[in-house]
Amino acid sequence: MSAEKSKNKNYKKGVIWFWILFTFPILALFLFVMSVRFFADLPDTEALQNPQTNLATEILSSDMKVLGKYYAENRTKVNFKEISPNVIKALIATEDARFYEHSGVDVRALARAVFGALTGSGSSGGGSTITQQLAKMLFPREDLHGFSLISRKIKEWIIAVKLEREYTKEEIIAMYLNKFDFINSAVGIKSAAQIYFGTTPDSLRIEEAAMLVGMAKNPSLFNPNRFVERSKGRRNTVLNQMNKYGYLTDGATDSLKKLPLKLSFHPENHNDGLAPYFREYLRDVFMKKWCEENPKPDGKKYDIYRDGLKIYTTIDSRMQRYAEEAVTEHLRELQGAFFKECKQKRNAPFAWNVTKEEIASIMEQGMKRSDRYRTLKKAGMKEAEIEKKFKIPVAMTIFTWNGDKDTVMTPWDSIRYYKGFLQTGLMSMEPQTGYIKAWVGGISHKFFQYDHVQIGHSRQVGSTFKPFIYALAIQEGYSPCYRVPNVKTCIDMPAGQPAWCPDNSDIKLNGRMLTLQQALANSVNFISAYLIKQFGPQAVVDIARRMGVVSPIEPVPSICLGTPEISVFEMVGANSTFANKGTWIQPTFVTRIEDKNGNVLTDFFPRTEEVLSEEKAYVMLQLMKGVVQIGTGVRLRYRYKLTMPIAGKTGTTQNNSDGWFMGITPDLVSGCWTGADDRAVHFDRTDMGQGASMALPIWAKYMQKVYADKTIKISKGEFEKPDKKLDIEMDCSKYNKELESGVENLNSEEAFY
Repeated sequence: MSAEKSKNKNYKKGVIWFWILFTFPILALFLFVMSVRFFADLPDTEALQNPQTNLATEILSSDMKVLGKYYAENRTKVNFKEISPNVIKALIATEDARFYEHSGVDVRALARAVFGALTGSGSSGGGSTITQQLAKMLFPREDLHGFSLISRKIKEWIIAVKLEREYTKEEIIAMYLNKFDFINSAVGIKSAAQIYFGTTPDSLRIEEAAMLVGMAKNPSLFNPNRFVERSKGRRNTVLNQMNKYGYLTDGATDSLKKLPLKLSFHPENHNDGLAPYFREYLRDVFMKKWCEENPKPDGKKYDIYRDGLKIYTTIDSRMQRYAEEAVTEHLRELQGAFFKECKQKRNAPFAWNVTKEEIASIMEQGMKRSDRYRTLKKAGMKEAEIEKKFKIPVAMTIFTWNGDKDTVMTPWDSIRYYKGFLQTGLMSMEPQTGYIKAWVGGISHKFFQYDHVQIGHSRQVGSTFKPFIYALAIQEGYSPCYRVPNVKTCIDMPAGQPAWCPDNSDIKLNGRMLTLQQALANSVNFISAYLIKQFGPQAVVDIARRMGVVSPIEPVPSICLGTPEISVFEMVGANSTFANKGTWIQPTFVTRIEDKNGNVLTDFFPRTEEVLSEEKAYVMLQLMKGVVQIGTGVRLRYRYKLTMPIAGKTGTTQNNSDGWFMGITPDLVSGCWTGADDRAVHFDRTDMGQGASMALPIWAKYMQKVYADKTIKISKGEFEKPDKKLDIEMDCSKYNKELESGVENLNSEEAFY
């Protein structure tokens, strides 16, 4: 019996030890988990409900196209319904087949993973759920090992469970796909769909979804831009998983696996896409000021790179594209003509009358404005050392109208090379709303980042300033039929200064009697001088101010020839006054700003000011139509076949340094400047350097494209005539029974349209 008792005793002892060995790890794990749960630094409910995620700010066009983004991470949030079911199925089949069955931690998959690790079986699969992976992304862990890694893993389990309590399964999948970094500046499924395939998340095909989901294993290892075959193999693994779990048939799987990746890679940066000059002005000027003046409810400033704002702009993506195309088409051709002329110049690209000393000064200024100079200066280099560096050839990529070119050139020579390029600025707006529809600040934002629409105040406007003087005359009751002798007019200057007596640029009409319409159409300086003598320079400055011009204007007689330096932005806004029935309306490019949740933070409404009566604004339009019918803008008719009603004004400054054209139609007012960055670089021949040759063709090509697009509702009709009877006579046969004969063979019917 003693042996039997001993046997029972040993049995009982074994059972006790079994339960001790079995329960101790479980109890220890339980206590460890509880200690982690209650004492470790876990995210609270607020952190889980509002996880910190960097979201890109989107710039949206008026036709709801994404013009671009500002971001630290190129991520734009989408909801579950905006994601293709192909992506959802591929993700679940590959990463978490029991996703809809567990509560954050898949115990069965975890046990299978542990068993696989202990036995060395490669078929056990991973134990990490989609929710656990999301927890890891939302609350990243350090590079831990040993006990710390185990502790962190348990924390992720707890966070995963809490996430399942706070969010639905669909929300968790959407959060995961919005958070995941697909590399190549594609953070989140929306950016990935656009960058890799040029599409949206809801339109991803099965094979595209499979490739993106395949990257979840290791985006760098399965980077489709670097490792095509490896990425294709991983994509096919995902397709096999979809087949395994019933999302794809055998036949569909086999067919899809044979397809190439078919990437349509669209990398995103601030130099690419539509309206880069506009987007940069919006970022660097407008939004910087808005963020300063509109803090968050907690007093902190909005961060356009992380807060996921939506900026709704007035830019029309179609019109913007047409404007950029028009610039490219004309400037490529014009640049060729300029380079051809430069071959005859001794100091190309500078004009023949620019001295060597002036060229040296221009080149030195160009060097000191360069990033290379600032970098070397910051590094402590002396001036002589920097200049020496600029004379050493280096490899570089340069701009050409035939595409970027890799070459070897000294930085000094590259400055001279870039000085020879003609630049441009174009802006187009609706005169009734003030909404800017197109903004082109230059020929290539990658190489030339100076914006010639709003920042470019430093160029004279030439004869495009003359409508301000004529508007003052019309306001004072002058008729377009009023005749003035085309003779030299002298204006007395302050004591000690000689009288100011400007000349005409074209003498063929000298000495004849001209109507105001004929004078403006042919940009006659004598008549402009006559008018400013009647009203005084300050009155002209005052009306320009009321029409939105804020640039400095010295009230001197020479302004009647266009000496003021005014931006394209201001000039387009001012000319819109005529088409908006005499009321100036502030040019506007943002309608509202929303936060990441769609809450409106600010609505924007343009300011207005009545400058002219509706009747006199209409008279000005009729007056400016003469520029296109019989004057310097007539090539719009015979060369570009634009037969609809157009009012306009060309402008050319001294030495052909600046070419301008302002064009007005009932629904759209657009202005264009063209010239080189330095006034010393220009055409020697006026037939090539005048506004009608440099700027007008861009306007014409742009409008041809706009009118040809039937989805853009732009009127070809006449300017709306006021209901009230005009108090200014526009019928020249009634105004003056005997018109001066021989002036461009005009009769009373031709004189006014």
